[in-house]
Amino acid sequence: MKSYNSSIRTGFPALFKFILIFVGILYNGFAQETDQLIEYKGSVVDLNNGEPLPFVNLEIAGTNIATVTNSEGDFSLKIEKPMPNAKVSVTYPGYKKLLIILADFTKVKNTIELEPQALELDEINITRPKDAKSLMAKVFANRKDNYLEEQTYMTAFYREAINKRNRSASLAEAVVAIKKQAYTSPGNDLVAIYKARKSTNYNRLDTVAIKLQGGPLNALYADLVKYPEYFMTLESLNNYEFEFGESLMNDGKMIYVVNFKQKKTVLDPLYYGKVYIESKTYALTNAIYNLNVENRKLASALFVKKKPNRVKVYPTEISYRVDYRNTDGKWYYGYSNVNLEFVVNWKRKLFNNKYRITSEMLITDWNQQIDAESVSNRTKFKPGTILADEASGFADPDFWGTYNVIEPEKSIQQAIEKIQKQIEK
Repeated sequence: MKSYNSSIRTGFPALFKFILIFVGILYNGFAQETDQLIEYKGSVVDLNNGEPLPFVNLEIAGTNIATVTNSEGDFSLKIEKPMPNAKVSVTYPGYKKLLIILADFTKVKNTIELEPQALELDEINITRPKDAKSLMAKVFANRKDNYLEEQTYMTAFYREAINKRNRSASLAEAVVAIKKQAYTSPGNDLVAIYKARKSTNYNRLDTVAIKLQGGPLNALYADLVKYPEYFMTLESLNNYEFEFGESLMNDGKMIYVVNFKQKKTVLDPLYYGKVYIESKTYALTNAIYNLNVENRKLASALFVKKKPNRVKVYPTEISYRVDYRNTDGKWYYGYSNVNLEFVVNWKRKLFNNKYRITSEMLITDWNQQIDAESVSNRTKFKPGTILADEASGFADPDFWGTYNVIEPEKSIQQAIEKIQKQIEK
């Protein structure tokens, strides 16, 4: 196997690095219970129009156990023991918070309906700052007051998938332990793998094998409050234009929406999108944004680490989402999703190939007390590691056991079912 190198432009901390290697020729809606596990499945939709709501946060009140709906509005929530009096908090920006008694959930239909919540215009006009840029500056100034101040040990589910056009070429999943540093600490978070599984079909990738370096670390670095250098810093605010969008409610609190884009005079690829900021504390609660990929050469240099000389690789879409949760007045990273679309174009080849790489991670539980050796410098997942090369296969259909995971979308579920059928054969 022969690999080819291309230089990476320094000075811009891209979240992802890819290796392109030339390889030559080549729901059922009610609770399901076992001896030690109770699993609740369902979906969340808009009350008014029935549309599924993606990335809705579901958390068992009084605990740190949580899950999130997938892009199709479906979810799965597991608990290890009966909690009949527990309540599930269902929250989503722009909708009224809903509390569901866990014991009642098994008796009702599997669809949770959230009601949109509007703001009064006079309330917005009275309280909203005049300057969106200064509001962004307050996010950085108030980071110490708004986010976890102590080192925390978290459990998370991570998934990465590579598709060639609409067909699955690689799928890897893992449950990871995270040693999350305080948000004011300069130290980086550490990640260790509890268990993982993968399936890769290099034949479907033709003569190019796309691999993702860093795995769950890349998803974790989407925590832009902890890692502003990967997104936007107080010093780089002057590179952007800011304006207010329509404010909304989240969990009974007013949220400012700030739209941003890089200035036309800035040549380096930067971001555009929107951030959600709590009005009273100036905490950043959510962000949805894209990298500007208009300059193909510069955008490609941020992501592609190795490739054959005879091939051009450039991104056509790089999109990010990050959501935070609140516990006892402190916010922390809860979920991130990254979608990357690339075109691989060989010289003297009539047609190019399009690839989509999706990476997402969900914090399913956390505790400030845990065995420190489970996430240490000795056991940590290294930035240069490729999860799909390290994980084992898909042989066990009950692989995840009691761990909470992100419910797979239909396309991923179909890929998993095909993998399991191939194993059975």
